[in-house]
Amino acid sequence: MPDDGVYALGKRLLVGRPIPSSLAHHERLSRVTGLAVLSSDALSSVAYATEEILRVLIIGGLGALSFSIPIGLLIATLLGLVAFSYRQTIHAYPSGGGAYIVSKDNLGDNAALTAAAALLIDYTLTVAVSIAAGVAALTSAFPALHINRVELSLGFVAILAVGNLRGLRESGRIFAVPTYFFIGMMLLLMVAGAWHYVTGTVVPVEAVNLLPAGGASLGLFALLTAFSNGCTAMTGVEAVSNGVPAFKPPEARNAAQTLIAMALLAITMFVGITVLAHVYRIVPSESETVVSQIARGSFGGRGILYFCVQIATMLILVLAANTAYADFPRLASIVARDGYLPRQFANQGDRLAFSNGIVALSVFAAILLIAFKGDTHALIPLYMIGVFISFTLSQTGMVMHWRRLREPGWRSSAVVNGIGALATAVVLVIVTVTKALEGAWIIVVLIPVLIAVFKATRRHYRHVAAQLSLRGWKGEGPQHSIVLVPISGVHRAALQAVGYAQSLSTDVRAVFVDIDAAATDRVRADWATWGNGTRLEVLASPYRSLMEPLMDHINALQEASPRDYVTVILPEFVPARWWQHLLHNQTALLIKGALLFKPRVVVTSVPFHLE
Repeated sequence: MPDDGVYALGKRLLVGRPIPSSLAHHERLSRVTGLAVLSSDALSSVAYATEEILRVLIIGGLGALSFSIPIGLLIATLLGLVAFSYRQTIHAYPSGGGAYIVSKDNLGDNAALTAAAALLIDYTLTVAVSIAAGVAALTSAFPALHINRVELSLGFVAILAVGNLRGLRESGRIFAVPTYFFIGMMLLLMVAGAWHYVTGTVVPVEAVNLLPAGGASLGLFALLTAFSNGCTAMTGVEAVSNGVPAFKPPEARNAAQTLIAMALLAITMFVGITVLAHVYRIVPSESETVVSQIARGSFGGRGILYFCVQIATMLILVLAANTAYADFPRLASIVARDGYLPRQFANQGDRLAFSNGIVALSVFAAILLIAFKGDTHALIPLYMIGVFISFTLSQTGMVMHWRRLREPGWRSSAVVNGIGALATAVVLVIVTVTKALEGAWIIVVLIPVLIAVFKATRRHYRHVAAQLSLRGWKGEGPQHSIVLVPISGVHRAALQAVGYAQSLSTDVRAVFVDIDAAATDRVRADWATWGNGTRLEVLASPYRSLMEPLMDHINALQEASPRDYVTVILPEFVPARWWQHLLHNQTALLIKGALLFKPRVVVTSVPFHLE
């Protein structure tokens, strides 16, 4: 090692060798494929954003539902503003400008860790919310499946996990068709609805299990709650800026064009669904989604086109989780290489996917789906805080980026990102206040906990690096090893282990614990015949314990010779069948566990394979 300092060793431990990018081994994304792979989250969120607005407005009665139009237009404006701000991030960070990277470069480690915690939570919730909403679309079309929504959700998580473990190139091919199928059906739905409106043939939709209409007047808090619910339409906007290196050259230009196309489509579909919900006088239902009701009204019932809309909605919502499956493992690997997460998250599998991140994401999402019984509306309050924390930190970081570089035109760029930071910060406050009592407090608590875990992990790696450093170390010189072979009797396995021990050291001692006088006498007699001159030490055990005398003996040897090693060779049976392990006691395993944390003690097994 050319540099044995703590920093150099710590860097090797924390970062390891350069991790080859999976993008170098897979086909780069075109704008068409990139829109499918990286925009499914943002596009799919329009399927439930309008419904979340209506579920709050209904407490003010049917007349209050008309507020959905101005609220929807405000959210659409904000969505466009944030997308345009992220367009600047793409050009400033062509290697991938996620909130973690931008915050780390411009705002410091604490801001970066806050962004990382918020994003990892956000990606996990993206999987849970998207899949739960996709299953809701399925059960709206087939009500009999409503009782099995948790099982269906877990099945979709498993399918996505397996698909993403196969790598980015295969995922892009899988997700392209459903994404464009959804876009086509949503545009067709809006055209059909507009036709009925122009021709005066709109028939209000009747649905079952409607939420009861309230009679209270809507106050400012209720309107802000409806607004914060509808801001779910903005989730996933940052995904394209995170995945810039995945695009074909010129990467930044293709990513920026993909982001603008995504924003235009998302705004069009969100506003269109919101307007149609007003036109068809949609009232949110417990058992049928708003999109399902609009499709019934626009296509005249449950015909082929209706089922196409529901299938497309289900597919895009379930596959929207692919954005999280692309970004969660990538972010976890970056954080791990910086030393704030276990290094296993930086390891790539045989298909160059970050397999550990994919598995962890699937497990956490499955736990959420089980805990909240696959209910989209119960998960939504947890969703928004992480999203807008990352938005605000990213845009604030970009303002500092422009001020630091002061390139030509930096002021106008800083103004754009500053407006984006201010707008998302205001929404963050609104979301936090309005959603705190609905469960968002969990995220407010969880983010600092994750930051503490990040810092504890970093301290551990630095501590390990300091202890392994060669700086100031002069070596220990020649070492002596006392080799102990614990035996339960005189048999082939024990003698084979003693033979191996003799190949390691001239100081080999067989150890037998005396818990039965007759058995001890037999061992002494047999050892005189078969021991081949090896020293036998019999340890007294007045309380018939096997472990305690052995531990005391090892401690005594270490006290007598603190610089020597004690090597323990364990004879271990290996049965021919797995179930035969149950027929043997696991003394060797207990000894390994007891000695694992003792310094200068080496434990190894000599297997004896039974036929």
